[in-house]
Amino acid sequence: MRIIFNEDRKVVEMIREGLKKKEGYCPCRLQKVEENMCMCQEFRDQIADPDFEGYCHCRLYYKEK
Repeated sequence: MRIIFNEDRKVVEMIREGLKKKEGYCPCRLQKVEENMCMCQEFRDQIADPDFEGYCHCRLYYKEK
């Protein structure tokens, strides 16, 4: 298993700017709650799933099997 950034540098740059503006919270989520702090709880749960391969919700990270 490996976690990598999206290969599209423009996507990574855009999401990182959004993270700065929202003080580390996922820019794709409306609520500023602990579960939405990057790396969000949804993606941490997906990382724990051995069968999951794919992007996090905002497409910043990708989990490879």
